[in-house]
Amino acid sequence: MLDKINDFFNNLLNTNEKETTEPLSIEISCAVLLCEVMRADSVFTTSEQNKLNEILIKQFNLTTQEVNTILEQAFELSENASDFYQFTSKLNQYYSLDERIKIVTLLWQVAYADGELDNIEEHIIRKIADLLHLRHSEYIATKIAAEAFKNQVS
Repeated sequence: MLDKINDFFNNLLNTNEKETTEPLSIEISCAVLLCEVMRADSVFTTSEQNKLNEILIKQFNLTTQEVNTILEQAFELSENASDFYQFTSKLNQYYSLDERIKIVTLLWQVAYADGELDNIEEHIIRKIADLLHLRHSEYIATKIAAEAFKNQVS
């Protein structure tokens, strides 16, 4: 019995060491945040998945295979993440304010991809925008830009 408990904690420590020693890329950090918005309402639609793929291909100039690999890692990280800080801090470190604003606009696009905006999606985007150090006016501007984009595409 004690051996099983000991093995459990050793496995847990080894998993955490892997997560901390393996650096997050900007692409994965961004993908995790996009996945968080998609997963927020617990409904995964084809339109949201397609939008997510499209965003990653465009934003980072990736192939479909690269996007699939990144999304596999991003979904796993998203499911096991306790907060957004590790992902937003990476973007804060390497992205300018304008680039962070663009990321939040992309989050809105994923949220609107299924044709409706849930309160939980809006709440998550707000939390991410705060962690990306956007002012309230910038947050609102990203939402308006995404709504306009949604209306153009519809």
